[in-house]
Amino acid sequence: MDENNNRRNLSSLSTVSKRFLSITGRLRFSLTLVNPTPPFLLSLFKRFTHLNFLDLSRYLGNNLDDLLCQISDFPSFKIISLKLPNVGNRFPANGLRAFSQNITTLTSFTCSGFVNLFLIAECFPLLDDLDLRLKYPLNYISMIETRTRSYNNGVEALSLSLHKLRKVNLSSFPINNQSLFHLFSNCKLLQEVNIDGYKQLLTDAGIASALRERPTLMSFSLSSYSISRPPFMTSHIIDSLVSFKGLTCLGLYYFNISDELLYTIARGGLPLIKLVLKNRWGYSYDGLFCLLSKCRRQGFRHLYIGLSKFLNDQHVIQLSSFLGDLMSINLSNCDKLTESSLFALARNCPLLGEITMEHVGVGIFYYLLYSNIIMWENIVTIIILAIYQLWALVD
Repeated sequence: MDENNNRRNLSSLSTVSKRFLSITGRLRFSLTLVNPTPPFLLSLFKRFTHLNFLDLSRYLGNNLDDLLCQISDFPSFKIISLKLPNVGNRFPANGLRAFSQNITTLTSFTCSGFVNLFLIAECFPLLDDLDLRLKYPLNYISMIETRTRSYNNGVEALSLSLHKLRKVNLSSFPINNQSLFHLFSNCKLLQEVNIDGYKQLLTDAGIASALRERPTLMSFSLSSYSISRPPFMTSHIIDSLVSFKGLTCLGLYYFNISDELLYTIARGGLPLIKLVLKNRWGYSYDGLFCLLSKCRRQGFRHLYIGLSKFLNDQHVIQLSSFLGDLMSINLSNCDKLTESSLFALARNCPLLGEITMEHVGVGIFYYLLYSNIIMWENIVTIIILAIYQLWALVD
């Protein structure tokens, strides 16, 4: 430590002791790279020879192709998970080809942008987890639309090549009825799917037809193509979902869902442990209560019912009385809720580790300021953002 109390001048223990360096190198199984540091990359790769997980999702360099080629020079790596950043329209085809030729153990791949589905299908046939969710600025939409045909042919190629695929995320991906059917029909081990109805390329009948091809599905998440004018969720999809006796996770985003459809799900007796209803339209507390009470036997672990404008404190108190297995809950944008809901959840749900209540009713912000912190000892994360209270403090 120098005269300015700066610890940076101290050498790390691993550089002082070669024995310790050797031990710590063998114990490192994951590596995350953010800043491009070419002079030190080779040293890192030589030191950590047992890497299984490589996270480049926040990598800021422009030399992604070169970086992947460097990694491919270490065939001793048994990398099973690779995460790439948003590549935009600069998909690192050459780097991934080199990577796949020497490292053949990859089973999980994450990449956002204009990806080459045919190359992924060719290079990584052992994938069981594929995340290709699109994250793009508005000026990319027209570019995506011009590639829709290529993307859908690519999805079919993926479905024919990735026989071990269990989990796929195609959120915001321009997938149509035919390619979705190929995906569900050809990937026999598929268990978890996340899609949305991008630009109305998907229809209710098309989704329902695909779902019937994969009755072993355990997790399904579906988003509509419109937030401002949500489409009605029809019985075609719901009837297909309730036939999945192993479905444990269900997410429905930005649909107009009626109580009758929630009653149908409840009667299906699905073993749900995670439910996401991100909708402000259609259903009421009666439908929600029926669904949660009928499916409580297996014990809900995770619940998102934000945007439910009808929800009040008495509703939350009643629900919390039989949701004792909850581990996380999101009640954001339910502006009728106050500190009474927060207290009921903390008291009745002993396993609860995360409560998210953004943009809720008046009172919670002050309640947290003056409440006994011991009451929240089991709550790891409490996210509260009551805008009206913050404005009041500013004034």
